[in-house]
Parts: sequence; structure tokens; C-alpha cells
Amino acid sequence: MNVVLSKKELERYKRQIIIPAISKNGQKKLKKSKIFIAGFGGLGSISSQYLVAAGIGSIKIIDKDVVDISNLNRQIIHWTDDLGKEKTVSGLYKLKKLNPHCNIEAITTELNETNAFDLIGDAHIIVDATDNIKTRKILNKISIARSIPFIYGGVDSFNGMVTTFIPPDTACFDCIFPKDVKKTETVGVIGPAPGVIASIQAMEAIKIILGIEGTLKGRLLYFSGMDMEFKELIIEKNPECPTCGKKI
Repeated sequence: MNVVLSKKELERYKRQIIIPAISKNGQKKLKKSKIFIAGFGGLGSISSQYLVAAGIGSIKIIDKDVVDISNLNRQIIHWTDDLGKEKTVSGLYKLKKLNPHCNIEAITTELNETNAFDLIGDAHIIVDATDNIKTRKILNKISIARSIPFIYGGVDSFNGMVTTFIPPDTACFDCIFPKDVKKTETVGVIGPAPGVIASIQAMEAIKIILGIEGTLKGRLLYFSGMDMEFKELIIEKNPECPTCGKKI
């Protein structure tokens, strides 16, 4: 597929095209790429905007919920006037206004074992913007089955975690989160926490597309907003993992 950057695109992206690690060729790679984002809440609000602004060619986002007033402290793509609207409708409108050069699709549905493969389609990268283990395990299975990167993010209070799973080279989500833990109560979140984590997720996706080294492959990055510290854990594959281990 021959990708051409229009004059307007060259002007729009010039501040990143002048970066040697990107250049026009890198911008064309971004335009050719397809990203799937699961969730249009705190994490998806941020990652989607940065990825669209960067010139990702195709982005598909799914979410099943409507905008609630309790979302507005952190889900900054949704505004007060959007209360009661489907998040996909609210978010899609903003993203199209942000960058008309991107092909953006937003679908109101719940991702499950039955529809996940079709929804993710031929995406090159999966970005996790969900808030539950069950959905992440489904995304993890598809990441492994299709050998595509899965960028995990999670937040709680002032804190967050992020890593990039790249099958078959790295550990998978089930290697480090083997148990299916159900949420029993609402988790408190301050808005900048998902802002930090989702920004890192967007950076990871862009670097993977451009082939830039230094991603979070094999590393779990933990952010503590209370003391403004980043800590890193090396993560390794579990050979007994039922999802990516020797049994597969």
C-alpha cells in the first residue's frame, strides 16, 4: 500500500516529522497503522486523543456505557453536555474534530469471547483501556493468537501500572495476573493518574509502530502519584502459564 502525505498532513505533523526517529517515512508508518482501543473511559479518553493527534491512520474504539456525571473528573473527552450520551458517540465527535485525516470507528458494545476476534479484526496493536480482569484476559488471548502487541494499563487512586506484552517474546497478561479477580467495590481515581498511564500507552504504541527500541517490553512500570515515583519490575514468562506456556 503506497501511503502519501498531503500538504495539510505535512503541515499538521511537522513538529514530529522533524524528529529524526520519525521523519516522513515514520509518519507514513503511523498513517498505515491500525489500532484497537478497548474502552472510552479514563484511559481511552487520553490514549485515543494522542494517537489520533499523532496521525494513526485507523483507530477502532469500543465501549458499552453512557456518560455519567461521575465520569467527568477523569474521562476528559466527555463533557457536561454529553451526560446520558453513549461514550462512543461523545468521544467519536471530539476525535473527528481533532483530526479529520484519521479513519475512526467507535462501536457501542460489550467485548466478549464471542465478538472479540471480529471486533479487533486486523488491528496491529491492542490498547487496553478497560477496568476489569475478564475483558483483559480476552484481549490477552487474542494478542497471543494473532501475535500482536497488547499494551496494558491500570489505575487506582493516585497510582497506575503499564506494560507492553509482545507475543511470543514476553510474558503475557495471565503470566503476571493469573487470577480472575472480580471487582467488589468502586475504585477511586484522581484524573491525572489515568492521564499519566494512558499517555505512556500512546507513546508505547507510537514507538512500536516506528520500530523504536526502549519500550516496556518485559518491564512493568509502576507510577505512584502520592510521592511522584516510578518503579520498574522485570517480568518474565511463566512456563506453566495456561495461556502462553508450554501447553499452547
